[in-house]
Amino acid sequence: MTETFDPIRYSIITEKNPREIVMLRGSGCVWKRCRFCDYHLDKSSDEAANFTLNREQLLQITGQYHKLEVINSGSFVDLNADTINMIESICLEKGITEIHFECHWMHRDAIPAFRERFLKKGITLKLKIGVETFDSLFRESYLVKGIDTDNPEDIAKYFDEVCLLQGIPGQTVESMEHDIETGLKHFERVCVNIMVENRMPIKPDPRVIALFREHLYPRYIDNPRVDILMENTDFGVGGNK
Repeated sequence: MTETFDPIRYSIITEKNPREIVMLRGSGCVWKRCRFCDYHLDKSSDEAANFTLNREQLLQITGQYHKLEVINSGSFVDLNADTINMIESICLEKGITEIHFECHWMHRDAIPAFRERFLKKGITLKLKIGVETFDSLFRESYLVKGIDTDNPEDIAKYFDEVCLLQGIPGQTVESMEHDIETGLKHFERVCVNIMVENRMPIKPDPRVIALFREHLYPRYIDNPRVDILMENTDFGVGGNK
């Protein structure tokens, strides 16, 4: 990221599955080919600097909801060992019994051992994947997401929660609804991210976003299993301070 990128990295989510959330920094997404995402630029190869930054955020955690969400540019495997160890220690100290982590499909084989590590300490992990859409042809030919299965059940073997990207060219009310309903059928939670313009080639489509607002937002906004982010800072992290 540029030197001017100074995002908010700690926040508290008070509605729908209340939890604390931290946006940490690691070595960066290994895939980094998605045509819609510049989030992978929030990275550093300096592990000591990353831990210093991450430690500052982790020390803000209070454990008030006994749940924590950890996001970073990439997957949990991109966070250094010191950061993971501190997350574990903070959870034990603050009485956190559930943590949500992100992970790309390419790292799915690392999930079982990671779950087991925390489960031994009485902490349940919830793994979230950015599928963006269950239309695999659209997902891989247009978004270049890097998920080599067209079966939601295959994904659900590893992941508990799914992120969807909506408000982009080519989507319809029907296709967006199908994605949400597929997510609800196979996963515990669905997070709908409305596309926000960034430096990448894929741009938001105002007409599709308008359709979402009119037809789908009213239907799902009160669903306790569906988070809707009309802006990518709606969880209170990201952006610039």
